[in-house]
Amino acid sequence: MDSTDRLGLPMISPGQAQKELFHNEALQLLDALVAGAVEEPATDPPPVSPAIGECYIVGDAPSGVWSGHAQAIASFSSGGWRFINPVEGIAVYVRSTQLTAVYNAGAWDYGTVRGALLSIDGTQVVGSQAAAIESPAGGSTVDSEARVAISGILAVLRQHGLIAT
Repeated sequence: MDSTDRLGLPMISPGQAQKELFHNEALQLLDALVAGAVEEPATDPPPVSPAIGECYIVGDAPSGVWSGHAQAIASFSSGGWRFINPVEGIAVYVRSTQLTAVYNAGAWDYGTVRGALLSIDGTQVVGSQAAAIESPAGGSTVDSEARVAISGILAVLRQHGLIAT
């Protein structure tokens, strides 16, 4: 049986008997992936009483019926568990945490947002990291309270990665 290159979805071959089985299997897998959502972050033991349609990310040390399917997306259907091996860049919404999980460099990455800039209502709010800003020093008149306040602001900007250290 042939399958698609990226997700391994079953393909129907010419003259194949029981084509509906392979077509239905592909639809089950697509149902789990299109606008994909999982119930919680990766877990090793399968849930005791999953509802039909629920999906989970299998942990690194799976047990029970999930054994041998580390990091896969497990989808429960009327036919039992189906497993989808993740490919680089696949993303799912994690319902329990309201974060997005992206499969990146061989592992699930939760809640990390990547981009070149953040724009809200057409206005750039955050862009590339700015160059380092030196803490206040020198000058003929020293205002220690102002220096403490400015140093605190700079420390928070550095902590958030908005300016270099």
